[in-house]
Amino acid sequence: MCIPLDEGAGGLGSAILAGSEAAAKHAAEEALKKIPPLQVIQREIIPALDETGKRFAAGLLFLPQLMQSAAAAKAALALAQEVIRNSGTEEASKGTIVLATVQGDIHDIGKNIVKTLLETYHFHVIDLGRDVPPQAVLEAVLAHKAPLAGLSALMTTTLPAMEATIRLLREEAPFCRILVGGAVLTQRYADEIGADAYCPDAMSGVRAAQRLTQGE
Repeated sequence: MCIPLDEGAGGLGSAILAGSEAAAKHAAEEALKKIPPLQVIQREIIPALDETGKRFAAGLLFLPQLMQSAAAAKAALALAQEVIRNSGTEEASKGTIVLATVQGDIHDIGKNIVKTLLETYHFHVIDLGRDVPPQAVLEAVLAHKAPLAGLSALMTTTLPAMEATIRLLREEAPFCRILVGGAVLTQRYADEIGADAYCPDAMSGVRAAQRLTQGE
C-alpha cells in the first residue's frame, strides 16, 4: 500500500519511494520554497522512508532499491538541513550521542538516516560507522562524555554483540543512556538486554534522544 502523498510538496515522497536522487533533490527544492524544512522532513521524508522499510520487509523491495531510496532521502534531508542552517534559527546543541552499528554487522543505512535526523534536530553525533567493537563504543562515550549512545543491528547473529556492548557501557559508563534499533529488534528484547529506549524507526530515535536528554 502506498503512503498518501502531499502534492504541495512536489512529489518528494514519490521520488524517495522511486529511489530517484535527482528527482528527490528537485522535489525537495520545490517543497522548501513553500513549506518549513522540519515539516518537509516530518510530512514527506519520514513517511516515505517508513513506507520503503515496510515494502522491504514485505519482500516488495530488494536491497539495491532500499539503498537507492535511502540515498534519495539523504539528498533531500541535506537540502532541508542547509535551509535550517541558513535560516539563522538553528538552536544550540541538545547534546552528544555516539552512534554505531554493532560488531559483525555491516548494515548502516538505517543508522545513517537516524544520524541525519538527529543532526537536523540539533544533536552532536559521533558516528563510529559499522562493525564497531564494544570497546570502541565505550572509548568514544568516555572520550566525548556522551550522555547517549545509539546502537543498531540488522542481523540476528549480531544481537549478542549489541548485548555485550550494553553490558560494557553499564559497567564502565553508567551515566550513558542507550538507544537501540534495527529490523531484528523488538521492545521485549530491548528490555531484556537493558536498553533505555527501543526505537523501531528513525523518528522514534530522535524522540527518544530528546526524552532521555531531558531526563524524563
